[in-house]
Amino acid sequence: MQAALITGRETLELIEFPDPRAAEGGVVVDVSFCGICGTDVHAYQSGSPYNPAICGHEWVGHVSECGDGVRGLDVGDRVVVSIAPICGRCAACRAGQSDHCQVAFVSALGRDPLAPPHGGFAERIAVSKDRVVRADPRLSDEQAAQVEPATVAFHAVRRSLLRSGDVAVVQGAGPIGLGTMQWVRAAGAGVVVVVEPNERRRDLALELGAHHAVAPGEGADQLIKTLTDGLGADIVYECVGRSFAVQSAVDFARRGGALCLVGLPDEKAPIDVGSWLVKEISATSALAYTRDEFAMAMSMIADGRFRTEPMHTATVGLDGLDSALADLASGQSLETKVLVDPRR
Repeated sequence: MQAALITGRETLELIEFPDPRAAEGGVVVDVSFCGICGTDVHAYQSGSPYNPAICGHEWVGHVSECGDGVRGLDVGDRVVVSIAPICGRCAACRAGQSDHCQVAFVSALGRDPLAPPHGGFAERIAVSKDRVVRADPRLSDEQAAQVEPATVAFHAVRRSLLRSGDVAVVQGAGPIGLGTMQWVRAAGAGVVVVVEPNERRRDLALELGAHHAVAPGEGADQLIKTLTDGLGADIVYECVGRSFAVQSAVDFARRGGALCLVGLPDEKAPIDVGSWLVKEISATSALAYTRDEFAMAMSMIADGRFRTEPMHTATVGLDGLDSALADLASGQSLETKVLVDPRR
């Protein structure tokens, strides 16, 4: 069996692996779709070491084998990959901080004991039973493959300091930015502005509910000043994942405003500490999510409160993954969410 791995800068390899078998407490899943994540694109751009277990970590499929000790799952069940549930035993859980369970977090990083040697860019994958959740039957496979990134955005908005009626700015209209924008609207923001250089993604942001979508630059600065009588945004969500965007998010915010860091830059970010101090910026950050949030987000996708369909713009096979990554990494792509169908 072949699996696709990012092995260096602008380098993707199809590597031969033995057919996976279910370990004790594990399952094998036949993958239907796996989404390309922004972290996959960043790894492809930079060539920085990339854990193979998370090279493709947004997938849906059907259980094809259950190992010894597996209860509550059966062959044929349709499942989506998730973070493991809280353990109840680690130092964080014992301290009453189960939302930061160390065992669950390690699973999100693909470092748990049953972590596979490759991710979901493959026909099959073997994982711990704790890493999968039955897919809501109301979801299509394409929707189910987008639950994981939708939950990342959901977690960010829940952790943020958003208040009802706020003027909110979302920097970046990739899948995470568009997801964040939808959750921000659902959470009660009064006005939502998306700042994005790609015209097609700006149009998509408007289709999905943004009140305004504007290219970065003087026009964006002026729009936000106009909407806030010159004060600046109440809260800014940084979803670009580039080092320069951290300070620009603070520049959009009003004095006493808030910042939520969602994008993950692959290099240190230069910031103007003085502006943070003068503005008294309150900052939150978000990485991954909790198992409870995964269930909540999946349910809200299923009942139509969150829309994934417009974000899914292309599907490729494993043989088209290299070209898709190069296109997304170019910064000029017309695609938003690209799914990989390893059965092609």
